[in-house]
Amino acid sequence: MKIGYARVSTTDQNLELQLAALNQAGCDRIYREKVSGSKRERPELQRLLDQLRPADIVVVCKLDRLARSTSHLLELVELIKASQASFCSLSPPWADTSSHAGKMVMTVFAGIAEFERDLIRERTSAGRKEALARGVRFGRPKKMNDEQKMLALRLLQEGKSINEIAKTFNVHNATVYRLLDKESKEPSTQ
Repeated sequence: MKIGYARVSTTDQNLELQLAALNQAGCDRIYREKVSGSKRERPELQRLLDQLRPADIVVVCKLDRLARSTSHLLELVELIKASQASFCSLSPPWADTSSHAGKMVMTVFAGIAEFERDLIRERTSAGRKEALARGVRFGRPKKMNDEQKMLALRLLQEGKSINEIAKTFNVHNATVYRLLDKESKEPSTQ
């Protein structure tokens, strides 16, 4: 069975051209959606994927109606393939996993997407190492600087409560408790 998927990004856009093309392509059922392609949660697309059977063919008018990125497109094509179904785009016509040539093109796309992910990972790692070498600190900012920590500990020794100290430095009580816990675990330097 040919199953169509038509999508527009906003409610004021019209699905009519896509519906006409999908009907002309011989789709027996058409799922329609008015939601941005960048959103992963698309109820009608999910319903389509959930109801796929072996030998079904998912048809879209254009690739960007199904996915906005190559990686997301390949992910969806893999889900379709896992259901033993095929995928076909009317434009461009080479995106057709029911043909040998279409399968080859999608395999090349998958290889390019994987290569791109590897390059991004490599650049990110190199950038992170370079930033660490420059002294850039990653993670959440510290709630208290070293001077504030020393003052908080002194206030504790003078008998101030955890709650008073937390209010003084505008931090949560847990921050002061962690400071105490850390202080008790550090070896004495005297």
